[in-house]
This record gives sequence, structure tokens and C-alpha cells, in this order.
Amino acid sequence: MIVELRSSVNEKRAQEIALDIKAFCIHYDGGYVLITSSSTKELDAKYQSEAERVTVLNDDMQLSSRAWKKETRTIDINGVKIGGSTNHTALIAGPCSVESEEQIEQSAQLMKELGISIMRAGAFKPRTSPYTFQGMGLDGLKLLAKMREKYGLQIISEVRDATNVEDIIEYADIIQIGAKAMYDHGILKRCGKTQKPVLLKRGFGTTLQEFLQCAEFILAGGNPNVILCERGIRTFETKTRFTLDLCGAAWMKAHSNLPIILDPSHAIGYAYGVPDLSRACCAMGVDGLLIEVHPNPKVAKSDASQQLNHDEFRALTGSLKSVAAAIGRKII
Repeated sequence: MIVELRSSVNEKRAQEIALDIKAFCIHYDGGYVLITSSSTKELDAKYQSEAERVTVLNDDMQLSSRAWKKETRTIDINGVKIGGSTNHTALIAGPCSVESEEQIEQSAQLMKELGISIMRAGAFKPRTSPYTFQGMGLDGLKLLAKMREKYGLQIISEVRDATNVEDIIEYADIIQIGAKAMYDHGILKRCGKTQKPVLLKRGFGTTLQEFLQCAEFILAGGNPNVILCERGIRTFETKTRFTLDLCGAAWMKAHSNLPIILDPSHAIGYAYGVPDLSRACCAMGVDGLLIEVHPNPKVAKSDASQQLNHDEFRALTGSLKSVAAAIGRKII
């Protein structure tokens, strides 16, 4: 149950009510909002006069639900807007990992050339094998910050675990919580205490309800700026890395008020399929695409097989503009 309190209710009173009804209390859109478990179906009569609106929901996908807020949230990343009624599909691109200053500068130059505002790159890499490249760490974040200052880009980078969450919050413009960290409640709760945008990736064995309920930890913590990212789920298929769940994306578009970004690179795991998948994603009218691009994928230190080279990405960007235009959208 979500209780929107009247504007006359101050913080102290809101906290008193929240304590009594065992609710989260957040400041949202100029007022106070209380969120209880969905098992609570009715507000105590003594508080009815202080409530502007009460929304009863059937499950704990509450703050993220269109049953509460019908319009898609607009996430503002320092002037770059994702979601809402913008009719924009944001391209977020860059290498899997920061590997050197030369490599990340070449990537930043490509983003600037193509008019792309948000660059992705990992500094702390949650790898499957302990014997592979684990990222440049804080030095990588500092290189990303340098590229932001030099080229006017917004930066997204991934939290690996609780030991580096503060560094990511300090340096990144968008905090990425990857598929392997999606269930880390320490990360989720810490991201709920900042107002920086958070891109939450779906775990590869996660149901849609589990995914949305992880987003609720961030929202209920007081951070309204959450973006969902579908990046493929594990199925019986072995010829591709994962299976991109476009059915799930369609369900989230219909039922969630959070912007949705699709990640075709991690879904298929092979560069040859990324352009076709990207165009299919764009045709769905999603809020963004997350695509891995490397100056020379053959020498990439992580996820070499799925990264496009710069010429391939230039060609893809051109075709995506045509697809977007066909459904009344624009690539930014």
C-alpha cells in the first residue's frame, strides 16, 4: 500500500505515522509518501484525514508500478533525459573495460563524433573467472572522470561489490548495478540513499517480479532515479551467451513506470548479432540501448567477442536513426 500524505503533513508527523504503520517514509515530488507491505490493504481510520491518496497494490512491485504512477519517470543525467515523454532512445556506448588512457580516449572521441552523450566503461569488473582481467579500479574511474571533463560526456560505470560502491557514487554520473550484484542488498540500500541515477541490470536467472522488487529497495530508500536494464536471461540455448527477453521488456513497458534500457551486447555475446538485435530493440520504442564498442575488439581484455569496432558502430548508429524515425522517435 502506498499512502501519499497531504502537503500539510511535515516530516516529523510523517515519520510518526510511518513508525506506527510499519512503513517506509520517503520525500517524493514535494511531499511525503509512506509504503507498507502489499499485504496491508487499508489505512488505519485515524490517519485517513492526513492522506491525500491511498493506492492498494497486489504485490510488492509498488513504487515502480504504473498502477501508482501511470507515466514513465524522467531520469535527468545532468541535462541528458532518459524516459518520460521525450520520445528519445538514448545510446549508451563504450568499451567493456577501461584498459588504458589511449583506449578510453579513442572511445570518448568516437562518442563525441557521433553526438552520444553517455559513455560506459567498467573500472571494477565482476568477472566469472578469478584469472581474468579484473579492471583498473580507482585509476580507471579517474580516467573516466578525465574524459568527462575533456569531452563533456556523462559516465556510467559498474559497482562490483560493497568495497567500491562509494568510489562509483563519487565518480560516475550513473551507477550501474550489474547482473551479478543485483541481489546485493548492501549496494541496493546504499544506492537508495543517493539521488544519482542508478541503472539496475536484471540477473540472468531472475524473474521479472524479483527484478522489480530489487528496484524497490532503491526506490523505497528515497532515490527515485532508477533505470531498468534487460541484458538477457539464461535458457536452455547454448549457441548464444544468453537469450534477450523482449517479452519481458514488453511486460515491463506495460506495467512499470521506470525507463527501460536493453543490452544486446551481453545478451547474445557475439558482435555479429549485436546490430540486428539493436535494431529490434530500437523498434520496440525502449528508452535506451547499452552497446559495447572497442577501438580494437581483438585485443580487448574483457568480453572481446561481443564488442563492435568503431566502424561497425558508426554504421549501426546510422541505421538506428532510421529505425527510430520510423516509429516517431529520435536517437540521442
